[in-house]
Amino acid sequence: MSEAIKHECGIALIRLLKPLSFYQKKYGTNLYGINKLYLLMEKQHNRGQDGAGVANIKFDVTPGSRYISRYRATGSNAIKEIFGKIHAKFEEVQKRRPEKLQDSEWLKKHVAFTGELFLGHLRYGTYGGNSIENCHPFLRQNNWMTRNLVVAGNFNLTNVDELFDQLVALGQHPKEKTDTITVMEKIGHFLDEENERQFRKFKSKDLSNQEISEHIAENLDIERILRDASKYWDGGYTMAGLFGHGDTFVLRDPNGIRPAFYYMDDEVVVVTSERPVIQTAFNVPIDAIREITPGHALIIRKNGQVGESKILPLAEKRSCSFERIYFSRGSDADIYQERKNLGSQLVSSVLKSVDYDLKNTVFSYIPNTAEVAFGGLVDSLHHYLNVVKRHEIMKMGNNVTEPRLSEILFQHPRIEKIAIKDAKLRTFITNDSSRDDMVAHVYDTTYGVVTRGIDNLVILDDSIVRGTTLKQSILRILDRLGPKKIVVVSSAPQIRYPDCYGIDMAKLGDFIAFQAAVALLHDHFKENLLDEAYEKAKNQEELPAAEITNVVKEIYKPFTAEQISEKIAELLCPDEVKAEVQIIYQSIEGLHNACPDNTGDWYFTGNYPTPGGNKVANRSFINYMEGKNVRAY
Repeated sequence: MSEAIKHECGIALIRLLKPLSFYQKKYGTNLYGINKLYLLMEKQHNRGQDGAGVANIKFDVTPGSRYISRYRATGSNAIKEIFGKIHAKFEEVQKRRPEKLQDSEWLKKHVAFTGELFLGHLRYGTYGGNSIENCHPFLRQNNWMTRNLVVAGNFNLTNVDELFDQLVALGQHPKEKTDTITVMEKIGHFLDEENERQFRKFKSKDLSNQEISEHIAENLDIERILRDASKYWDGGYTMAGLFGHGDTFVLRDPNGIRPAFYYMDDEVVVVTSERPVIQTAFNVPIDAIREITPGHALIIRKNGQVGESKILPLAEKRSCSFERIYFSRGSDADIYQERKNLGSQLVSSVLKSVDYDLKNTVFSYIPNTAEVAFGGLVDSLHHYLNVVKRHEIMKMGNNVTEPRLSEILFQHPRIEKIAIKDAKLRTFITNDSSRDDMVAHVYDTTYGVVTRGIDNLVILDDSIVRGTTLKQSILRILDRLGPKKIVVVSSAPQIRYPDCYGIDMAKLGDFIAFQAAVALLHDHFKENLLDEAYEKAKNQEELPAAEITNVVKEIYKPFTAEQISEKIAELLCPDEVKAEVQIIYQSIEGLHNACPDNTGDWYFTGNYPTPGGNKVANRSFINYMEGKNVRAY
């Protein structure tokens, strides 16, 4: 997408199933786990560039020894900063006692981050500040090993206020009202309860407190803890947690909104937000990697037992389609094909827009993330032309001539690299017109490939959310090339509704599709629909989330998708642009055809998978009507 939208977070978890000495002997290093974690996190850098964090737990250490280590950092270089600090510890050993780098037992005893359990997190700051305190993993500390909790995740909950109130009702005093703190304290509360329950159970057997602690570590009912903690969560989440004694879990929401994949063999268990990073880091085939079942937790016990457990009632799978369109790594086998399919689904609309005149049409894409979808569009254009060529050849019958045959066979789509993002310009100019002039030069263009006044220019983008870059920059620079018509094509449908599950699209008024719908209401003298929808939204504010309906749908209802697209083109086209401008969006049907197994389309349809989604949509609309430029969650 030519305008940046942030996505909240990614995780990487590694559990070493063998002693450290095994990896030293087989792979020649005691840093096997930390090196693999670094690779998994760097390969998921697309999921978070505002901060990162790493935690490690050592098993079976003697009392008085540190067994939990954690580093966090902010900024786009956070991963390198963290691992630079970690590796500095080993460089110090290399400098002072080089023989100890081969001594697994000594390293585990004396150097941090040499434990068996690793958790890494990448952060995009879509909510809250970007200070170190906002970076995962979060740590809930206790002197009892089995009460220590480390939490990190890719998630957003819609009902943090209610969950916070529940914690207060339990007698807690949470230090912040954020979903991460709330989740950690929820799990922590029921972890404490489970410890108490187990303590009472074993105390009655006349065991010493030290023996009881060992029994608690072996018998914690993790499924019970997670069921009780997550019972009222509303949102999308992949939640990872480490207990101080060595048990760990990764819990996925019942609708499978946020992704989670895992691989296991007799040496390691690995969990990530992206599937291909496991394939790359561990050189394993795609069919060796599994998806964590929605509503289930992958539980890895300290004794090495691994399995999925059902935690929450099954719900309709509504995995986020925006993951497929834009955010996830395009190197994933399924995502790559789905993005190509998204491009293919657009070919009939594109051909119609240029009146099937491929001879005088140039095709390109902006930005680089749209390249795969563009490939799908081009493949379908070739297929269309092959049909046309076959028809024209057959029409000649026995009157085939070499010149005419060559002319027919030579027909091909005109593919060019039209726009290149030359630099990320930073302007200190406060005057709007001067700033717009600077922004207009962010992209450079390829001259000499568009015939002025004759050619159409078709540009594919992966999505058009706010349209600001189109208006301030792209349409102006494309118009300099002198095309007769500019067609901007979005491989995603019109983004009409706010997200509430972890993607930075929370303000309804930011969406160009919503702005277009409001403008159309004014054009058709139907402004009263805004007031009516506002009144309905206000009347539902105190209702339980399950009883709330999405009133924002009523704003779009009077108009077709084509009418809204036409209005978007009108709103985004600068006055000085001479070419005719048309904007084409993917259809909902095309989206579903391209991504049949990932039906989370609430951005486009307003059909939220959880009750809290409708509440957030209405709150976002109320904020818009009341002139509040704030998030709806």
